[in-house]
Amino acid sequence: MNERPVNFSAGPAILPLEVLEEASRSVVALEGVGLSILEISHRSPPFEAIIAAAREGIRTALEVPDTHDVLFLQGGARAQFAQVPLNFLRSGTSAAYVNTGAWSAYAVEEAARLGTAADVASGESSAFSRLPDVSDLRFGADTAYVHTTSNNTIYGTQWQELPDFGETPHVCDMSSDIFSRPVDVSRFKLIYAGAQKNAGPAGVTLVIVDKAWMAQAREDIPAIWRYATHAAKDSMYNTPPTFPIYVVGLVTQWIERQGGVERIAENNERKAGLIYDAIAASAVWECAVEEPSHQSRMNVAWRTRDPELAPRFVAEAAQAGLSGLKGHRKVGGLRASIYNAMPLSGVEKLANFMDQFARRNS
Repeated sequence: MNERPVNFSAGPAILPLEVLEEASRSVVALEGVGLSILEISHRSPPFEAIIAAAREGIRTALEVPDTHDVLFLQGGARAQFAQVPLNFLRSGTSAAYVNTGAWSAYAVEEAARLGTAADVASGESSAFSRLPDVSDLRFGADTAYVHTTSNNTIYGTQWQELPDFGETPHVCDMSSDIFSRPVDVSRFKLIYAGAQKNAGPAGVTLVIVDKAWMAQAREDIPAIWRYATHAAKDSMYNTPPTFPIYVVGLVTQWIERQGGVERIAENNERKAGLIYDAIAASAVWECAVEEPSHQSRMNVAWRTRDPELAPRFVAEAAQAGLSGLKGHRKVGGLRASIYNAMPLSGVEKLANFMDQFARRNS
């Protein structure tokens, strides 16, 4: 296992090695049960304990208040692009979207199929290399909600301080930075996150929703799409993704062993700083996000000033045991995804390799 490549993939992404080892044992036989975690009924007492522990782990990690429910759904963030407006966007209201990149654009496009939804601020003029200014945004009572994306895996931007829209309901897609830093959950009516970047394996979507707001949602939609349906059935209205939920629970236990989300955040700052410093240290590199306060701590995006060097860097890095550094196909360049589970040693290895590569090619 010590010979595994360092995994900088944007998702499905790196998981803590001790979580993988525990999960691998449970694939054969869950401790105290004897059957595989893949085999047991979601109605059995062992799984009821597993889902309860995973839910409590999320509550502990993010200090989720009693005003909010924690749901385990399916379909990833893309399903939430539709489920949020299905529940909360009514005739006579509109949904406001802050467009910080591709995922925000997909979200507003889906909402517009169901009602009135539009960008109210956009980073498109900067090719999404900057976050838009939202300080002057004001909304009336006819705004059903404001939607933001906390971190942008493609472009490498992140809200270091999430916007506050006052009394207007705030919905946030935290797929790629949930658990990476403390969040005041009470400020949000709904948070959702596909697990496969920072919380667990692909297949489960975490939803944290204000109970009172959920109670105001539409009832004239199919039951499967109503958040209230899943809340009433403890996320087991249909057969839930049992194995991913189990692994999410293991991840929350791992977070607690690291000292909690605050200690995780300190480590993430240190890891990101090493890469941004390596970019700044040589003229070979160019950071995709110039404004430091907009730079992501989860997905560092950069370019080679000579475009021909980028594929060479990716190939040589792979030979050196550094995997997944090719930038997203929409923007090209390079990207290092350094989620919670990425050890400091992995980032140090990348920063050293970047320095060596720059010296050879400057």
